[in-house]
Amino acid sequence: MYATIRRYQGVSDPKEAAKRVQEDFVPIISGMQGFIDYYWVDLGNGAMISISVFKSLSEAIESNQKAAAWVKTNLGSVLPQNPKVEAGTVVAYKVDKAK
Repeated sequence: MYATIRRYQGVSDPKEAAKRVQEDFVPIISGMQGFIDYYWVDLGNGAMISISVFKSLSEAIESNQKAAAWVKTNLGSVLPQNPKVEAGTVVAYKVDKAK
């Protein structure tokens, strides 16, 4: 498994960003080959991160490309700065199967 994290700074309207991500981007990324999980997190003070988990590194990288294109087209006014992007191998995890 591979995770990619995109950190956004200077988010002018976190509530609107979250709404658009949930309604429009989540269906796109969750439909991608190798998709496992996706999270959009509000860190407060105009900072937000997204966490994507995919089966392969190439799928994780492709998700970054899709995210960048989608953000540019759909969230440019709310997310004015390019994100800091990092990706790596998931080396430890736990899934709560009771939920």
